[in-house]
Amino acid sequence: MDLQRLGQAPLLAAALAVMAACGVPPSAPRENAPATASSAPQTPPAMVEAPTAQPLLLEIVGADGARLSGDPAVGARLYRALCQSCHAIAPGLNGTGPSLHGVVGRAAGAVPGFAYSEANQNSGLIWTQETLFAYLERPQAMMPGTTMVFSGINQPQRRADLIAYLSQQSD
Repeated sequence: MDLQRLGQAPLLAAALAVMAACGVPPSAPRENAPATASSAPQTPPAMVEAPTAQPLLLEIVGADGARLSGDPAVGARLYRALCQSCHAIAPGLNGTGPSLHGVVGRAAGAVPGFAYSEANQNSGLIWTQETLFAYLERPQAMMPGTTMVFSGINQPQRRADLIAYLSQQSD
């Protein structure tokens, strides 16, 4: 064991702590060093703003009688958090649930190769934005006998955001 290196470790840690407290990152260039592409100041990733999608006006009327709009970017995050574990967006790729590619405007129980519940196959529903809005609130209440194990999304705006995203996922 090298005792000299062990003795220097606390000094190095203290120096790094002082530099961090002063706002100087350990990899910061020296004052007299020429600026290069690798030493030029860069915006930290957390400060870079992601492009925002324009809200999409939906064919859904809210409780106040006004049409709802949804943010597809927020809807994409909701899809990844709530839907992606069972449903794919890619056409023809079924998982535990059917592909959601082109779901808006499609008849319920119509994705080829997916084994739907009898309730879904015989529902006669067309997945319009309005139908999805009601279904996503409480799926089992709207379609008793569905095998989709999902309790629903209570917040109307979150449902609108998810539907805005799904509305854009078609050919």
